[in-house]
Amino acid sequence: MRQHLLNETTADLYRRSVTEGVARVAAKIATTERPHTGISVDELAPVINGIDLDTPLEDPALVLDELEEVYLRDAVYFHHPRYLGHLNCPVVIPAVLGEAVLSAVNSSLDTWDQSIGATLIERRLIDWTAQRIGLGPDADGVFTSGGSQSNFHALFLARDEACRKVMQNCAAVLPKSQVLPKLRVFTSECSHFSVQKSAAMLGLGYEAVISVPCDSNRRMDTSLLALELENCVREGLVPMAVVATAGTTDFGSIDPLQEIADLAAEHSTWMHVDAAYGCGLLASPTRRHLLDGIERADSVTVDYHKSFFQPVSSSAVLVRDRDTLKHATYHADYLNPRRMAEEKIPNQVDKSIQTTRRFDALKLWMTLRVMGADGLGSLFDEVIDLAAEGWKLIAADPRFQVVVEPQISTLVFRYSPSYRREGPLAGPDAGEHRADLVDEANLYARKALFASGEAVVAGTKVDGHQYLKFTLLNPQTTTSDIAAVLDLLAAHAEQYLGESLVHAS
Repeated sequence: MRQHLLNETTADLYRRSVTEGVARVAAKIATTERPHTGISVDELAPVINGIDLDTPLEDPALVLDELEEVYLRDAVYFHHPRYLGHLNCPVVIPAVLGEAVLSAVNSSLDTWDQSIGATLIERRLIDWTAQRIGLGPDADGVFTSGGSQSNFHALFLARDEACRKVMQNCAAVLPKSQVLPKLRVFTSECSHFSVQKSAAMLGLGYEAVISVPCDSNRRMDTSLLALELENCVREGLVPMAVVATAGTTDFGSIDPLQEIADLAAEHSTWMHVDAAYGCGLLASPTRRHLLDGIERADSVTVDYHKSFFQPVSSSAVLVRDRDTLKHATYHADYLNPRRMAEEKIPNQVDKSIQTTRRFDALKLWMTLRVMGADGLGSLFDEVIDLAAEGWKLIAADPRFQVVVEPQISTLVFRYSPSYRREGPLAGPDAGEHRADLVDEANLYARKALFASGEAVVAGTKVDGHQYLKFTLLNPQTTTSDIAAVLDLLAAHAEQYLGESLVHAS
């Protein structure tokens, strides 16, 4: 079995195997006509479950043939212009090249003696990102697995900073266990669920997160944030952190960062900005101003695998003050003993909540060295322009109701026959009286479209009702694609409503 180990004796086999794999994927991408095949769980699960993993095929070519049947044929392809679903981007080729390199060399980014060169490249990219944000000369950070981990990491630091301040200012010795129940986190009702999950995992409980209502544009209402912060202090509680969102998952809305920064400063509260989605604006040649105020944050989440067009995973958490990262430091004699810090040996594990960690930074490094920041930013600008055109299209279509004009590249809308003067639910009170049926029609339309394989859209709930969502991250998508998908959705919804009314009668 040693012939399968990658080393000096198997380099030629490695080259042939990877080349054949790349050829298969390239052929699939070149001939993909729809985002996916529409295969169901019930159809595919027996095929995969029926494979005997204890009986190897031995020949890599045969394994690739099998992989075509169990994965490549039915995979969801994000590069297709009618994939309009979740926050999944098509990836740029330099990053895919970086992925191939990092997987083969297999550096682990925990200690210097496992990642010479890789450590310095990651640190250089953290510095580059911090400069783009404007965090100042004392900034630092580390790559993570994604936005949820970055948000958790930031709130972990905020928690321990809040505890440190409370215990430092206490006349008597106060154990940390008595401080935790007093801590509160403030975030908008449209923020990512990882804020609540992080609070629970940090021992604060879900109830420690105060959800602040949004305005009509789905941005945090800072007048209500101010009231909540005042109430917190009045009740003898501690405002641990305010989490602003720069690109909400549902609406792509950007909270008023400057106003939130003012309130956080007034209450000496940690400000975290979840820019997992909106971080692409950092490279935008035309729209960087939409993030004005982010430079005042204590910590920032960025997901390069969203709006920087990187393969999963590629994310980072950045902090204004590198000393706060010490809350995550633990010295193990077998890995990163204290003497290494004294000798100024750069071990990334000193500031990470992970130990073994991939060299995901290489993908971004390769991308910047080939395309440049302006090249990346212009791609994100293209999808923002597309979203603006898509909004006009939906707003002018009497079959649909759109929620808000997008700030970046997400459109939330709903098939709404009450907006029409004809059709199965026509009439002035149709939308009000049959809202439940319209909800079902929108949900059905999304499922039916997915099952057809012709396009993929996302869904969410707004004010308790079922809505549809276009997440536009593909510069290859056109307004013609958007119009075609709208027609498909309307046809499925109308079919459902027609059949429902026939059965009801």
